[in-house]
Amino acid sequence: MGGLMSITGERDDLPGGGPQKVGVAFADLMTGMYSTVGILAALAHRTETEEGQYIDMALLDVQVAAMANMNLNYLVSGKTPRRQGNAHANIVPYQAFDAKDGQFVLAVGNDGQFRKFCEVADCAHLASDPRFATNANRVTNRETLAPLIGDILAMRTIEEWVTPLAAAGVPCGPVNDIAQTFAHPQGPASRDAGGFASSAFGKRRDGGEPDPYVGLADPISKCAADAGTTHCRCAVVAVWDRNG
Repeated sequence: MGGLMSITGERDDLPGGGPQKVGVAFADLMTGMYSTVGILAALAHRTETEEGQYIDMALLDVQVAAMANMNLNYLVSGKTPRRQGNAHANIVPYQAFDAKDGQFVLAVGNDGQFRKFCEVADCAHLASDPRFATNANRVTNRETLAPLIGDILAMRTIEEWVTPLAAAGVPCGPVNDIAQTFAHPQGPASRDAGGFASSAFGKRRDGGEPDPYVGLADPISKCAADAGTTHCRCAVVAVWDRNG
């Protein structure tokens, strides 16, 4: 209804093309986040003016507002945005590519990063090619450039690409599944999310007792895992009481 499915999924001219739903309840989650911002803004306003606010949130409004650059693409050009699969509508190359052992995302955000990518990938000729020298030209010549880059990236493993590209300042990363995400050194497990998740079923994964709450971060992060919502309510009430 809000247009999100029309821009999500593979292109219609490719196998598997057609509208796709997002893997999580995007509108619900974003509406909760927008509501939080609205509540905090209302509390700040009340502190300054002693006036209350009425906050009105709707899933459709939030979904449309969160469409970001896709909305602007339409409003500026008058052209209806189309699905691009795993590619970015406004930046090239910014999509998933196949390496020897799986897929990873190459997210070249500007011309400088493209030149750095070409240095790491030993394809400096692409950076000097007028068709690809600027992002605007790369977007225009997407169908020519993407296969050329794909052939190059298929020659090494994900790790063989991610390590040197990251060192060169070129954004990239593997396409992880959820298990790989939780196991990643910088993933949720680094903040003991595994223990929180397991505590919802009465036992931590490591067999120990849940850590005691420290500061404000722990009660909030534990809310989804706790059997009840007492700690969540206490955190909210505490903020409300401190403001009068």
